[in-house]
Amino acid sequence: MNMSRPTPDLGMIVAFVFVVLAIAFSGKVATVRTPSLITSTTTPVVETAGVAQQNSTTTSAQHATSTNVSSPLDISAAKLRAALVNIICYAPTNSSVRSITGSGVIIDPKGIILTNAHIAQYFLLTKRNVFCTIRAGSPAVDKYKASPVYISPAWLKANADLLTQTNPIGTGEHDFAFLVVTSSATTAKLPVSFPYIPLATGSPIIGTSVAIASYGAQTLGVSQIQSALFPTIAFGSVQDVFTFASTTIDVLALGGSVAAQKGSSGGGIVGKEGKLLGTLTTSMIGGDTNTRVLHAITTSYIRNEYTNETGQTLDTLLAKSPTTAVVDFAPQIPALEAILTAHLP
Repeated sequence: MNMSRPTPDLGMIVAFVFVVLAIAFSGKVATVRTPSLITSTTTPVVETAGVAQQNSTTTSAQHATSTNVSSPLDISAAKLRAALVNIICYAPTNSSVRSITGSGVIIDPKGIILTNAHIAQYFLLTKRNVFCTIRAGSPAVDKYKASPVYISPAWLKANADLLTQTNPIGTGEHDFAFLVVTSSATTAKLPVSFPYIPLATGSPIIGTSVAIASYGAQTLGVSQIQSALFPTIAFGSVQDVFTFASTTIDVLALGGSVAAQKGSSGGGIVGKEGKLLGTLTTSMIGGDTNTRVLHAITTSYIRNEYTNETGQTLDTLLAKSPTTAVVDFAPQIPALEAILTAHLP
């Protein structure tokens, strides 16, 4: 579906189709239980010689220094960074799909993670020996195991053939999913309460100042993704707003920043109120990151679309215990898996 500006006097229809921001890479899994033993066979496409994480540290420091005190947006950015996770999924060497890395944000103290459907779909491929782990920290390290509790079937039906593409494209429509942490990936115990950013109920307007966080990885090789992947933090503002319908604000255009790179899919956007305003979905990938166009779907769109697809409010899902959410979604997985595997050799 095309996106248009929701303002009546700006009713020009614009067809935005951009590259999704998960980064795919090829690798060899030495053992299914030990992701760290992957040996690179090819490296991802490299955009520039620079490392985005170095830029992000400078950007964050300059923002804090310019105000001399922690502003509400600085505080929100710190909370977003604490709730940020890296989602990495490993596929066998001879698989028709490739390993990927993307981002997500914990939105509930029970460990519910908002990410993109084009990332979460890999959790449906366990029968093909694809396995995923949730990482966090600076650099990112294995932290948790997770299970899907909702993946938009509308997105899967419309985009199942994108799974094997190197640079899949899309508009971001329906591109959302929810995972929940089910166990620790290490010997450490799960926290009693996870750091999180609650979902906003409204949408920002043009000019709203925001902080953007993700695990951008476009400039990194496979070994760096595994051992030297740091959060990318950027500050900017909403440059434009668009709709999939007629009057709702469904998509935010954020302009260029270090977040506009592969691996940022599922990253978060927060305002000074400390609420999650949207999740990163698509971007241009050519040229310098500062000149790219970065898009995110709004959390208000996600709330509305979840209700349209399920007949329930998103708060109903968030109120469930992790175990109940996993059990309730499990019967849907075979049908969703079939949608994907029908397009795989």
